[in-house]
Amino acid sequence: YDVTEGRFMIDGQDLRDVTQASLHSQIGVVPQDTVLFNDTIHYNIAYGRPTASEDEIVAAAKAAKIHEFILSLPQGYETTVGERGLKLSGGEKQRVAVARALVNAPSVVLADEPSGNLDSANRDELHELLFKLRDDFGQTFIIVTHDDNFADRSDKIILIKDGVIES
Repeated sequence: YDVTEGRFMIDGQDLRDVTQASLHSQIGVVPQDTVLFNDTIHYNIAYGRPTASEDEIVAAAKAAKIHEFILSLPQGYETTVGERGLKLSGGEKQRVAVARALVNAPSVVLADEPSGNLDSANRDELHELLFKLRDDFGQTFIIVTHDDNFADRSDKIILIKDGVIES
C-alpha cells in the first residue's frame, strides 16, 4: 500500500520514490507456511530469482544450511519435493524458504512467524540460522513473531497490542 501519512524510509530512500520492482528485489520473505511447488528443490530455491546462476543457488542453500541435506538425496538438487513440499520435513521446508529469500541477496529479510510450524529442535536451529545470517551478511531482519526466543538477541523490539504500537 502507498504511504498516506508520514514517511517510510528504506536505506535513506522514501518508499514513494522507488518502484515496486526495485523494492521487491531488495526484500526476501520467509513465511510461516512456506509454499513449495511440486517441482525440484533447485526450482523452489531459484523461484526467489529465476535468473540466479547455479553457483548462486548453491551459495544460498549453503547459507541456509540445507546444501548438505540436498546433496544426500539421490537426485540432489533435482529431487522433486512433492505437492506443497510434502516430501520434506517442516525444518527442511523452512530452510528452502530461507535459501529462496537469500538467492536474491536482499538488503531486508522479512520473516513472518518463521518457526511457527516447527518442533522445538528445528525452531532453535532456525533461530540460530537467522541470527547467524544477520550477523554474517549485515542484512536487516524484520521478524514478526509471538515467539519470545527471538527477543533476547534482537536489536529492537516493537510490540503491537490491540492495534497500537508500544515499544
